[in-house]
Amino acid sequence: MGMKHFNPTTPSLRNMTVSTYEEVTKKTPEKTLLATKKKNAGRNSYGRITVRHQGGGNRQKYRLVDFKRRKDDMVATVIGIEYDPNRSANIALIEYEDGEKAYILAPIGLKDGDKVVSGERADIKPGNCMKIENIPVGTMIHNIELNPGQGGKLVRAAGQEAQLMAKEGKYAHVRLPSGEMRLIMAVCRATIGTIGNSDHENVKLGKAGRSRHLGKRPEVRGSVMNPNDHPHGGGEGRAPVGHAGPMTPWGKPALGYKTRKRNKMSNKFIVKRRK
Repeated sequence: MGMKHFNPTTPSLRNMTVSTYEEVTKKTPEKTLLATKKKNAGRNSYGRITVRHQGGGNRQKYRLVDFKRRKDDMVATVIGIEYDPNRSANIALIEYEDGEKAYILAPIGLKDGDKVVSGERADIKPGNCMKIENIPVGTMIHNIELNPGQGGKLVRAAGQEAQLMAKEGKYAHVRLPSGEMRLIMAVCRATIGTIGNSDHENVKLGKAGRSRHLGKRPEVRGSVMNPNDHPHGGGEGRAPVGHAGPMTPWGKPALGYKTRKRNKMSNKFIVKRRK
C-alpha cells in the first residue's frame, strides 16, 4: 500500500501523508456486523478521568471481527477488503457456504474472490486458520490464541507477524514481533500470513486536527507546568528534569522502569525476553 504526499500549500500539508488505501475494495460496512461504540472520554463509572487526553473524535461503529474462526472445514469466499476505524489493520468480509458473513483480519495477499478455510485440513496459505500443531515450523502467523478456544489475542496490528520457531511436546516456540520468544500451547489456533496495511506506521498526521479526529486531545509537556502540577515543572526559563530520570505526573519513573509483576503467572512461558 502506497503513501500520498501533498504539495506544501499550507504548513500542515508540508509533512502530512495519508494512505492511498489500495488494498481497500469495499467502501460501506456490512450492517449486520456493526455494533454501537460508546465513548467515555477516558472517564470511569464515577465520571472521573482515569485516562488523560481522550475525548471527541469522529463517530465510529464497532466491526464484529471473528477472532475465533470456529467454523471448521467450511470454505468462505472473500467479498471485499474494508477499512476499520477501530484498528490499524484492514479487515476482510467473508461469506461461508451456508450464507453466514463474518469479518477477519486481512493478511497480505488476500484478494476479492479468494477462498479461506479453518481446520486441520486447511492449506498453508494466507488467511487460513488452524491449530499451531498443524502449521509447519518457520511459517509466519498472526492472530494467535493464548488459550484454546479463547480467540486470537496476539499479533493483530497492521504489518505484524510472528514466526513459529519450534514444536516441543504440547508447546510451541513462537517469536513475537517484539523479539520475545514465548511458549504457546500447540492446540491454540493461529492464522497464516502477515497482516496487511504494513505502511500504516509511515503515516504522518501533519496537523493537530487529525489527532482530534482520532479522539486524542492535546497533551501538555510537564516541563511547562508549575511544580505543584508536575515533577518536571517550575524553574526560571527552561529547566532540566531535575531528577535521576523522567517522571510521570504522579512521581513514578517514566522511562526504563519495569512494571511487570515479578511473580506473574505467565512468566514461565517466556523463553526469551524482548529486545
